Amino acid sequence: MKDKTILVVDDDPDILIAAELLLKRQFGNIITCGTPQDIPAQMARNRFDAILLDMNFSPGERDGAQGFNWLKRIKELDPSAVVVMITAHGNVGTAVEAIKYGATDFVSKPWQNEKLIATLSAAVELHDSRTETSRLKVTNQALLEAATDTQQSLLGQSKALSQVHSLISRTAPTDANVLILGENGTGKELVARELHRQSQRKNQLFMSVDMGAITESLFESEMFGHVKGAFTGANKDRTGRLVAANKGTLFLDEIGNIPLHLQAKLLTVLEQRMVTPVGSNQASPIDVRVIAATNVSKQHLQDEQRFRQDLLYRLNTVEILVPPLRNRREDILEIAVYYAQKYAKKYSRPLKRFSDGAVSAMKQDAWPGNVRSLKHAIERATILSQHQEILVQDLQLANNTETKSAAQLSNSTQLNNSTQFNDNEETETYNYISRTLGQSNDEENLNIESMEKRLIKKALDKHEYNISKSASELGITRATLYRRIEKYGF
Repeated sequence: MKDKTILVVDDDPDILIAAELLLKRQFGNIITCGTPQDIPAQMARNRFDAILLDMNFSPGERDGAQGFNWLKRIKELDPSAVVVMITAHGNVGTAVEAIKYGATDFVSKPWQNEKLIATLSAAVELHDSRTETSRLKVTNQALLEAATDTQQSLLGQSKALSQVHSLISRTAPTDANVLILGENGTGKELVARELHRQSQRKNQLFMSVDMGAITESLFESEMFGHVKGAFTGANKDRTGRLVAANKGTLFLDEIGNIPLHLQAKLLTVLEQRMVTPVGSNQASPIDVRVIAATNVSKQHLQDEQRFRQDLLYRLNTVEILVPPLRNRREDILEIAVYYAQKYAKKYSRPLKRFSDGAVSAMKQDAWPGNVRSLKHAIERATILSQHQEILVQDLQLANNTETKSAAQLSNSTQLNNSTQFNDNEETETYNYISRTLGQSNDEENLNIESMEKRLIKKALDKHEYNISKSASELGITRATLYRRIEKYGF
């Protein structure tokens, strides 16, 4: 404790000298004060880990009134201050009174050296604990705000989206579990966050978990937690996602990717509202609202060979279907303007309006990647645009013939290739094409892009457009597959 600072307040110079000589061997910095009127100035200049305060400062005084008054003043100046009272006229009643006023402990004069050092050591540890608790509260609040806040809302005024908003407003105030259905890129997580924002749990944590990114071997550890020594590499206790989200909202994205045998474990936890960490026999109660989402079809979920029906019933108390962008084309311009403002600020570019041709092209495009692909198109256009407006060719829409013609008249395609794909993604593409060339019976067209397009379509059809499984089959990352889907307009 050599880095600790102690303030000793007493009107007796001998007491101050004795305290300084004793305490400086244990604590780093001892500051003495002969008059209590100097306490505010001392507290303004220093951060004290503990304060040793006399109770009587006038000759003949024994009731401790002055000490109590200064104790109250210290606590007003710093509510977290740790104060130990000291007096030559103390008794049990005085000690109780001192504690009631906010003192941490009480020491009688003449003190025993060991007891005084032990008392102040405990006081310093208490101050450290209070400081750490306060810091953690501030940190946790900041993390909570960062985790639950979303500056982006569901954009659009279309009838299809209005129905989604209506379901959200009616469902959010309840604790009902919600299943959100929709294609990739439609904004399912935004719906989940909006449900949380309008719920009774809005001041608690919103935790998002990508179920497609959790391997089977780590599922129980990630979701339920584990205790130290539960398995090789478990060097310390780990809190699972369900417990971490206690009192808040747990968003389980890509719920359709969980294998059947793990679905049973999740169902048990949701039914019992109890979580047992791996390697432990002690179950902990949880109070969490579950919102799940998936891009697989309702038919897929109703197939008992793929998804447990009892888990489906547990998750879909309320179902919300998020419409694809092609079914709410009237929202496209509003979304595009929002992202144009966002990326103009991000890349320090001038904010540009969309040309009439660009607006028309955006409204006609199929947007297979939905809002996600529109977002990427606007980001590219913001970076690449060299005119006063964002033109059709700046958007580089793969399914729009006007865009393709404009791209051929400029070098934007070449620039797009160098911007959109990095060397690693190109390597992934050629690797999996090379692996599968020998498996194809189609020798009519060996164009790289044609072959790539057919392989991706085949994988997507095989796995019913499950992105994680399709990417795994192709041997590429999900991000690369998303970009290829956007490129080829699947």
